[in-house]
Parts: sequence; C-alpha cells; structure tokens
Amino acid sequence: MDTKALKALLEGARKRAGIVPQERLDMLANRGVGTYRAIISGRNKRPRFDLLADYAAILRLDEQEWTATCNFGRGEAPPFTLYQDSGLEVPAIWRDVIQGCTGHVSYVTDRAWNLLATNRAFDEIYEHLDRPTNMMRWMLLAPSARGIPGDPAKPGILTNWATAWAPYVLPQLRAARARFRRDRTLFEIERDVVADPIAGPLYEERANASVHPDGDRRPQLHPLYGPGYVTICAAEPLGSAGARVMGIFFTPGEMPSATPAPLRAAT
Repeated sequence: MDTKALKALLEGARKRAGIVPQERLDMLANRGVGTYRAIISGRNKRPRFDLLADYAAILRLDEQEWTATCNFGRGEAPPFTLYQDSGLEVPAIWRDVIQGCTGHVSYVTDRAWNLLATNRAFDEIYEHLDRPTNMMRWMLLAPSARGIPGDPAKPGILTNWATAWAPYVLPQLRAARARFRRDRTLFEIERDVVADPIAGPLYEERANASVHPDGDRRPQLHPLYGPGYVTICAAEPLGSAGARVMGIFFTPGEMPSATPAPLRAAT
C-alpha cells in the first residue's frame, strides 16, 4: 500500500469535488464516520474493492484514477470498471494514430468489439468482403471469416478457423462477458455464438484457453495477397476499459516456427 500516493489522489479529488469536511464523504458513501480517514491514513491497510469503489464513484474518478486508487490502496489492478459505460468511448486521437499507420491493418474497437476507426489497409481488405461493424461477431460467425463448411471453393480469410482462430478468439468473448456483464452487445454475440452449430460447441470447450492475442501468429488467406500469416499486436487505451487498438501484420508464405525474442531493456 502506498498511503502517501493514495491520500494525495483521493484528497485532490475530494477538494475538486468541494466535499468538506471529510466526514461528509462518509455520509455520501453510506459508510461509518471515519471510514474514509482510515483509508487515507493507512489504518485500513487493505481496503476492499467495493469500499474503494464507493468513494471513487462519489469523487467522480475516471478509470485511470480508479486503477491508480486500487494500485495504491491494494497493490493490484481493479477486478471491475468503475462505471457501467466504461470502454464505450476512445479518445479521437487514436483514429489519427491508426490512420497514420501504413503497410499493415489497424483498427480501434470499443469493449464489445464494435469498430470505431479503421485505416486504409483495413478498408482495402473489406472492399472485397462484407465490411463488419463488429469484429468479434465477424470473426466468430461470418462466412467470409471462417468459410463455408464443406465448400472448399469458399474458404474464409481466417485460415484453419476451427483450430487456429476459434480456440483463441472464443475465450476473449467469455472473458469480456465476465468483465462487462451488463453489455447488451456482448450478450447478443454470446447468445448467437452459443446457438450457432459450429461455434457453439467450441465455445463450451474453450472456457479456460488463453485470452491475450498480443504477439500471436495465425494463418490467414489475404484477399489481395494470398496465403500467409498475421502477427497480432493489441493494446488497451488508458481510461477505455476493454477497448482495443489492433495492429495486424500480414506476411506472405509459411509461418516460421521460431518466435522473435520480446523487447526488454538491458540491465
């Protein structure tokens, strides 16, 4: 616990909110008098997440400040977002960032994988396909993504979908549903995946698989350049819980077995 940093963060927010004295904050949070003081003084050495959330919401902390509150107060990231609509908006500058990327596909989605912005390389691909509005729905259910079973003349661009894509994409949906339980879009995607005769059984099988796509390599049939593989780069914008900025790097030919070493500062 970093009591000094936690106190500076919460007290700064309290003063911005004009809540004086400290005891009034306890009343607004429906907590006993002195509860807030115990948190910022360090007497409560490991305040519960729900307790921190009560005060954070009243102080109108943003998601970055909420994460910092949990890090300072408990030494760990929060298990839930502070606000129900967190992750539905991403700062507009990310559109400029990805549109400045050339040579590889890049796009931005909200927490439910609704497309918010794309770059030219993305647009070139989907000139030849039905352009998706939601990337999760497209990856799991669209014939242009996974192909048409039993028809080799109509393959999807996600090569070996059932073995190379579904086992890694489906758990991302499950994790998002757990994180954003009230999100209507995620609920509808999960409902349609479960009802799908192809994706539904795989969804139940992949409950505990990896959910992090950053650095993954997967085969792809590029509609312009033919067979090859993609390397996936994923990041979550600060303050936009669950949203993603994606970079998809396509390379023609066979996928190499060796994986590049991760970047790490010299020590």
